[in-house]
Amino acid sequence: MSEAAGSSHTNADPSPQALLPTLGWFSAACIVAGSMVGSGIFIVSADIARTLGTGGWLMAVWLFAGVLTLLGAASYGRLAAYMPKAGGQYVFLKAAWGELPAFLYGWVLLTVIQTGFLAAVAVAFTKFLGVLIPAMSSVPILPGLPISVQSLLAVLVLFLLTAFNSTGIRNGAMLQNVFTSLKVIALILLIAVGLAFGKNLTQVDWSLQLPPHQGAQGNWLTLFAFASVGALFSADAWNYVTFIGGEVKDPSKTLPKALILGTVTVIALYLLANLAYLNLLPLSLIQSAPEDRVATAAMDVVFPGGGVLLMAFIILISTFGCLNGMLLAGARVFYAMAKDGLLFEQFGQVHPETHSPNFCLWAQFGWAAVLALSGTYGQLLDYIVFSALIFYIVTMLGLLRLARRVPEAVRMTRKRDFALPMAYIAGASFIAFFLLFGDFFTPDYLNRFQTDLWHTKFFTSLAGLALTALGWPVYALWKRYRLL
Repeated sequence: MSEAAGSSHTNADPSPQALLPTLGWFSAACIVAGSMVGSGIFIVSADIARTLGTGGWLMAVWLFAGVLTLLGAASYGRLAAYMPKAGGQYVFLKAAWGELPAFLYGWVLLTVIQTGFLAAVAVAFTKFLGVLIPAMSSVPILPGLPISVQSLLAVLVLFLLTAFNSTGIRNGAMLQNVFTSLKVIALILLIAVGLAFGKNLTQVDWSLQLPPHQGAQGNWLTLFAFASVGALFSADAWNYVTFIGGEVKDPSKTLPKALILGTVTVIALYLLANLAYLNLLPLSLIQSAPEDRVATAAMDVVFPGGGVLLMAFIILISTFGCLNGMLLAGARVFYAMAKDGLLFEQFGQVHPETHSPNFCLWAQFGWAAVLALSGTYGQLLDYIVFSALIFYIVTMLGLLRLARRVPEAVRMTRKRDFALPMAYIAGASFIAFFLLFGDFFTPDYLNRFQTDLWHTKFFTSLAGLALTALGWPVYALWKRYRLL
């Protein structure tokens, strides 16, 4: 019997305390696409354009991030088909490498990645709501505290979505289907407007040569890696659908299908959206877009004075759908950890009527609310980017390990089956290497380390590893005093 087959939290468990398989392929694909599309596609291109300096490089970065994301999704599809359990990536890590790596992943997911992203997206939602309703101010309401009307509203949005999702995954998935459909339609309209009304594509510099002032800033591989981080994490959260593996019908077929359909749709929209930006705006205006809001600047060309309000409305739809998808799926990891005895028993409880892990949902809300009110989520997320990438790489290495142990089960019996995960490992390792060491390839690294050490990627990457490593003694203490 394989490790996955011996898991205690399977689809076949008929008890009232079990998660029930109720979702089809469309809902699963909407969780993939809806969780991926937040606010990144509307702002990240400005930084990429500033870093690399040509339209050709802008599209190359998005294409690289898209291909890498598709490689990851296709590879995770094999793991999801082999182990369609609640918890997804946590389950994959446990099966391939054992309890400690899986616990460390769950640890950073609970303390920073999941809850930090929820806080960040919720605050982003309220910031764009503030564009439509100026009374939603970001100014602190109490001296010396970061709490504002926007952060309080962010907590309220998190509370309402948590309450709604606690009524069952069918309701959460229904909401996700609606908002994913709306955001896809909105992106299609943005693309159609950009391609129909713009006239700049023939004037775009499609070359892959760095202008002198960019080249002087450092090795081109470093610049490309740094620029790719924003695009890569704008397409992140594609793996979240694996977290709900225990609640998908025919998961061994549905999950791989949903992963491919969801990621292909999003990456195609991202590439077309950037063509729309380039068609409406000269590169210089993309680089200098106010507050990096490239999409807003682009729509303002077509709808003068109305672009800001239009894009604020679209981003509200996008961030709300992203928030719901991440909130719905992420809680299932903590449920899986509790079932394995790595979290308190309450995390493994399921509501007898709604069959949703309500304690997990509310615990997740509680910590995300604290991060939203404290204003620390942004810095924490900067720290954890490197660690999140490392966990992707370790999971892919785990797939290769499982392929050697149970090749038929993971459907990797031919040499060419290893190409996708190996290509992902190569691409992600390239980004990870330059995240950690890229600062040393810039000509002014000594000055930067002396004057701004805390914001270098070297420091934030090490800080992320330290936050992850902090889970090791927590695990040791848990095993010693909880299980003995």
